[in-house]
Amino acid sequence: MTSELTGKVAVVTGASRGIGFSIAQALLAEGAKVFICGRDPNSLQAALEKLRSTAPANVDGSAADVRNYEDCRKLIRVAAERFGGLDILVNNAGVGVFKPVDQLTVEDWDTTIHTNLSGVFYCCREAIPLMRKRGGGYIFNISSLAGVNPMPSGSAYNASKFGLNGFSEAMMQDVRYDGIRVSYLMPGSVDTDFAAAPGSKSGESWKLTGEDVAKAVIDLYKFPRTALASRIEMRPSQPPRKK
Repeated sequence: MTSELTGKVAVVTGASRGIGFSIAQALLAEGAKVFICGRDPNSLQAALEKLRSTAPANVDGSAADVRNYEDCRKLIRVAAERFGGLDILVNNAGVGVFKPVDQLTVEDWDTTIHTNLSGVFYCCREAIPLMRKRGGGYIFNISSLAGVNPMPSGSAYNASKFGLNGFSEAMMQDVRYDGIRVSYLMPGSVDTDFAAAPGSKSGESWKLTGEDVAKAVIDLYKFPRTALASRIEMRPSQPPRKK
């Protein structure tokens, strides 16, 4: 059965594991052509091998560090050349450093802001002109509930995600009349090996999964074109009761 996503070209950043990998899998299952990136070439290659086992002709990727503008520019250009254009951008690459302000290093701050916020700008800046050529597209920014809920030791991470939310809202208004939709997703606790807030552990069954977030992306893409769900908050339905 043909999906609305069949033949669409998507770029997913930070897709060698976790949420990004799940999103890439879901897009491929819907018939999209997917180009992924990750910083570590070995992890990226392992992810590509897994994805190619189900859709060998529809997936490719390259190593890229979204903190670097030239890496982002090359990523978007190579993906569009590989598959003939660009319809979907999923900005998923992210890092988390959790320390009180006086213990954060300048490198901690720069790494967090450049990965979680500047990298999104870099990729969007390069992707939007390509989407305009296609008559539209969809940009998904993977934010966090930390983008609306400040927490102790979260100053850098909170700042990056609060900024990402504001960036997404403004960009949505910039491009809506170009047929480009923008949504940002704010998942809470997700069961991945992402460097999360203190006290968070992987392997806890009550948490959201990468597949949950991926399904939200697919559902948002299929949402009626006359309406835009620009902001989605996702929480575990039954987290542990507070004692």
